[in-house]
Amino acid sequence: MLQSPCSKNSGVFRLKYLSSGRNRTRPLLLITAAVMMFLYPFAVLAQEGDDSPDPIAIFNEAQDHHEKGELDEAIRLYKKAIELAPEFPEAEFQLGNAWLSLKKYDEAEAAFRRAVEHREDWTLAMSALGSLLVQKGNYEEAEPLLVRSLELEPLNFPAWAGITDLRLRTGAPEQTLRKLLTDVTALTAKAKPTSAIWAARGALEHRLGDAKAATESVGRALAIDGRNETAIALGAEIALSGNDPERADGFIERLKAAEGDSAAVKMLRARSYILRNNADEAMAVLESISPATRDSEELLAKLRAATNDDPAALEKELDPASPDPAILGRLCGLYRRSDPQKALEYCRRAAEAEPDNIAHAIGFGSALIQAKRYGDAAGLFKKLVPHAPENATARANLASALFYSKQYAEAKNEFRWLLDRQPDLTAAYYFIGVCHDQLGEFMDAMANYQEFLRRADPEKNKEDIDRLTLRLPALERQIKRTGGKKR
Repeated sequence: MLQSPCSKNSGVFRLKYLSSGRNRTRPLLLITAAVMMFLYPFAVLAQEGDDSPDPIAIFNEAQDHHEKGELDEAIRLYKKAIELAPEFPEAEFQLGNAWLSLKKYDEAEAAFRRAVEHREDWTLAMSALGSLLVQKGNYEEAEPLLVRSLELEPLNFPAWAGITDLRLRTGAPEQTLRKLLTDVTALTAKAKPTSAIWAARGALEHRLGDAKAATESVGRALAIDGRNETAIALGAEIALSGNDPERADGFIERLKAAEGDSAAVKMLRARSYILRNNADEAMAVLESISPATRDSEELLAKLRAATNDDPAALEKELDPASPDPAILGRLCGLYRRSDPQKALEYCRRAAEAEPDNIAHAIGFGSALIQAKRYGDAAGLFKKLVPHAPENATARANLASALFYSKQYAEAKNEFRWLLDRQPDLTAAYYFIGVCHDQLGEFMDAMANYQEFLRRADPEKNKEDIDRLTLRLPALERQIKRTGGKKR
């Protein structure tokens, strides 16, 4: 999300020597010795005659309009001040902020560049330019600006937010991100941390897998500035990553109110529809993004592949030189029952093409189960689950693989994990009962069998009900004979 580096929603930053703090709309000049050299040329201009326009007065008037949200008038006056005093970095900086508020990113970049040119080591302008360049994808030029800003001013919050964004966008290694999180966390403990620095902390926590801490940081950021677009978008991202589309929708609506129905808002909304298994609505939203972005095109292609039920047609779409992982993954799923060996090949290729996508690895493991390679599947899922311990699909497949490979003690624990999170998962009671039965834990087996029978659907679960009808009399005799335990 492109956002002003200033703490106010309007992007206004009152330069200290241009405001007395006593009256926000009519600032008094507090001219110190440190800024006399800068103001001297303007003072000369003002002394040329009583009617000579004063660039400082015009600049202050522009800031008044800026603070009120009257951006067009503020921009007109900033430009007028700059015309009268061409080397006026403060006016250029505020002009850049006004353009940023209007989402005019090229104009904002040009203004920030001029501010830096007029005052080379002004950290505020450098960090603003660097942050904007990061968000526009110009990482190579952004980094030295942000690094230099922090060298000159170690407590430059906008620069820290910018460098965090840069590291996240460029895929910095975990060690680098953890060191950065330590530094940013220390900044949030300082007096009056900004909304942007809390959002930066939340983004790092989210990337490093601490959803709870990230959620708290987003809350802190929004408590300071309820319209911080970066924090709002991060809140939506955290909710979507946690498979909570309802909560995500609240953030998405807030983001829409702040920046309109942008491509970023539509991407988040499409992902929310996907979590609700509403592929048609998701595709409609993605198709409405104009001009299309790389992310929207990729997601749309994946959705189309995921909803295509014709494997022959999908195979024709595959590019031999660079096959689409989404199509490979869909073919993996389509062939899983009809041709397990073919499914295995497509699943393997999908996992190799997109190794960071756990869904492909899960698909490969599911295909192993369909091919009755239960031991191999169990081994694969035992490696996968530690990387995604809350992924119910991976845990369900692990439970099945362990069960069918007769690793009943471990399978029992996995099915119990599933039941703890999905109490209505009727079939799990049957499998847990079988595990106890095979382990000689007859009383526990009976309890789970009876719970299964109480919940089971007579038609859907007919085969398992029939098996238990045959098994229960013998199990009752074993319990009476052994006291419920295998001898």
